Amino acid sequence: MRALVQRVSQAAVDVEGERVAQIGPGMLVLLGVKRDDTADDVDRLAAKLQRLRIFDDAEGRMNESLGKREILCVSQFTLYGDARKGNRPSYVEAAPGDEAEPLYDRFCEQLGAAKGVFGACMGVALVNDGPVTLMLES
Repeated sequence: MRALVQRVSQAAVDVEGERVAQIGPGMLVLLGVKRDDTADDVDRLAAKLQRLRIFDDAEGRMNESLGKREILCVSQFTLYGDARKGNRPSYVEAAPGDEAEPLYDRFCEQLGAAKGVFGACMGVALVNDGPVTLMLES
């Protein structure tokens, strides 16, 4: 499981011109599920995100965790794209939708995250706060 985490002042996702989710300050998480990921992988990564200290404290240091801030989570199988050979990425490491969707749902539920629409072509908008962008893996 792979997550691209961005600290944002706001983020939103649209599907077919309709806003399906939006958040204020918090995290935008692009989540990729790979073949053979398990519920344990979900649990570990969700717990890590809740404890991740990427928000500024009173002295301006990245020392605070998520707290009451929001999360928007968007499914992103392309995080497992492999373009080492040739110019067209291969997605063989990405889990098929019927395996990935329940894990994506579990991840979002554990974090109380606003969600995109699994499998849809989504327009994601964000305003970085920092910018702070991290890649996490289970």
